[in-house]
Amino acid sequence: MRTGVAAALLAAALLMGGCADGTVSTTSGPTAVTAPTSGSSLSPAEFAAAAKVSGTTIIDVRTSAEFAAGHLAGAVNIDVQAATFAQKIAALDHSKNYAVYCHSGNRSQAAKASMQRAGFAHVFDLAGGIQAWQSAGGDVVTG
Repeated sequence: MRTGVAAALLAAALLMGGCADGTVSTTSGPTAVTAPTSGSSLSPAEFAAAAKVSGTTIIDVRTSAEFAAGHLAGAVNIDVQAATFAQKIAALDHSKNYAVYCHSGNRSQAAKASMQRAGFAHVFDLAGGIQAWQSAGGDVVTG
């Protein structure tokens, strides 16, 4: 019984350590073998790995002010609440992979649903948004 408790504590420590050392990144670390199932909501680690799949575009669907205050490396900003959102996504290649995120996950789910209705075949989002990303030790860039 003590062995089971020790193993559980070790696993928890490793998981917490992995989150605290900034291993969640869109530029380094593991890459997923394939893009996730379209419509998936992924944990920060899963999102980071899937975002590195070749041909994936990371889209921040927050406002431009939120984007400037801090965003994931390599992300492009397309505000889901802007009147031009539908036009901007229509101009994208519908066959590519898109990794979508926002502040807490609500707007990214709306954007993901809009993109799927518009015919995008490969869209997934970051569960919990950039808040979850940063809580998992993920870095953001500004500007």
